[in-house]
Amino acid sequence: MRLTFRTEEDLQAALHREYLAGERAVTRAMDRAGRAVKRGWRQQIRGAGLGRRLANTIRARRYPEGTVSMDAAALIWSKAPEIVGAFERGALIRSKEGFWLAIPIDRVARRMRGPRNARITPLLWEERTGRRLRFVYRKGRFPLLVDDGTARARRTSDPLSFKASKRRFRRNVVIPIFVLVPQVKLPKRLDLMGAAEAVAGKVPEWVVQQWRS
Repeated sequence: MRLTFRTEEDLQAALHREYLAGERAVTRAMDRAGRAVKRGWRQQIRGAGLGRRLANTIRARRYPEGTVSMDAAALIWSKAPEIVGAFERGALIRSKEGFWLAIPIDRVARRMRGPRNARITPLLWEERTGRRLRFVYRKGRFPLLVDDGTARARRTSDPLSFKASKRRFRRNVVIPIFVLVPQVKLPKRLDLMGAAEAVAGKVPEWVVQQWRS
């Protein structure tokens, strides 16, 4: 950058004005960068089929807030970092409370949700339907939890009301509800760091644009 001064102009005042212009330029560029990364991450999450709700957990904030600074920085994060991080890395998921992960395979079970919109668990499925699940061992294949129409004994601690399955109760019909697997490998479906680095490469150009405007 070239600065030209007239002999009568106060050099210190001119440098101070340029410094203030630089503070505004850096701050505006970081505002733009934060918005660009947040928008890109949300689009990437929705495009991967992970839903609008997870995409909306992405947040952005510029520091320092409420003022301009040569040291301005943008922070972009997720309010669900474990979930987003798992799809960013391609995580290996194992059960925390046993040997198996119960994956719902029945149409009704796949639609049912637990607390905080989590997938249904076998215990919660039994409480909501009033039917007991039976373990089925399969040699050389993953075991199943099936519904064969056996009523589950209600406990006094059970909720008084529950969302029962709309499937008609039928005896002597075995319906697979969950398949039990030791672990699940989530495929890598996001490249959030790549998107952030692409935006970071544009920041110097944006600073110059804002400085000249």
